[in-house]
Amino acid sequence: MSDVPEISPEGVEAAVADALAAIADAPDTAALKQVRAAHQGEGSRLAAFNAQMRSVPKERKAEFGKLVGQARGRVTQALVAREEELAEAETHARLQAESLDITAIGSRTRQGARHPIALMQERICDHFVAMGWDIAEGPELEHEWFNFDSLNIDEDHPARQEQDTFYVDPAERHLVLRTQTSPVQMRTMLERDLPIHMLSPGKVARTDEFDATHLPVFTQAEGLVIDKGITMAHLKGTLDHLAKQLFGEEAKTRLRTNHFPFTEPSAEFDLWHPTFSGGARWIEWGGCGMVNPHVLRAAGIDPEVYSGFAFGIGIERALMFRSDVQDMRDMAEGDVRFSEQFGMVV
Repeated sequence: MSDVPEISPEGVEAAVADALAAIADAPDTAALKQVRAAHQGEGSRLAAFNAQMRSVPKERKAEFGKLVGQARGRVTQALVAREEELAEAETHARLQAESLDITAIGSRTRQGARHPIALMQERICDHFVAMGWDIAEGPELEHEWFNFDSLNIDEDHPARQEQDTFYVDPAERHLVLRTQTSPVQMRTMLERDLPIHMLSPGKVARTDEFDATHLPVFTQAEGLVIDKGITMAHLKGTLDHLAKQLFGEEAKTRLRTNHFPFTEPSAEFDLWHPTFSGGARWIEWGGCGMVNPHVLRAAGIDPEVYSGFAFGIGIERALMFRSDVQDMRDMAEGDVRFSEQFGMVV
């Protein structure tokens, strides 16, 4: 500090003037920090004047102390005021840079759409909810007992072969990708009190080819009713009601004798489609029948007291009938242009 002159009013005023000029010229808060260090830090002239107070005669300490203290105060006030001014200006500039013109035309992004299979599934579920039925769901990765054994499907049944079913390693876990939503019906019979009126929609998997009429993963909706005095007449009335709800008042169903392990007696049922694009006709729709007594016993239900019916339909087939979709692959490929045809754009 040997190059710092002795304390004098002129020297102190000059140091203050230089500091105030530098503060006023600081363009931003970063530059102001450097000015603070240069004119208020340990190496500044004002700091040197303050250090020289140790060698000032006692009779003049008050005079020079007041002089240096007021000088440092003026510089501090100027720094605070300039810092507030610069911070406000920088905040305003940042807000301007980040502002959005809400009147400007937004960028056009392609909208998505609800998938028609999901819409059809919801539509079918809504019809049964309106009748007081419950909607039940279950795991898509299912144990063999629920998927086959409990449904009266023998070990040598073709459906249990690897060319029809996706098995999951390791084999000793006995897990499969469910081939139907009927396991949900068995879980419902085991878990819920009677009577039961339920629909179980969901994805299922089979080793089918991926072509215009088959998908390896598709969607089913299976219905189940268990109560006292249930007959095939109740089943037929339920199917006719569903057909009318989906395809118009002239729609109806007919039953053709068939065999399914889950039901006895069993039937295929056809739909009379009054508005089919190629003209009104009968179209195969699904399978149904009275729940097999062996299945009721597996669920702990006395078949001498209770009876029930079950049916299953394919959601994709219902969509093909209702909306004249010709190729199932269109439903699985995820092209939004296909979904947009069915409304519910989101």
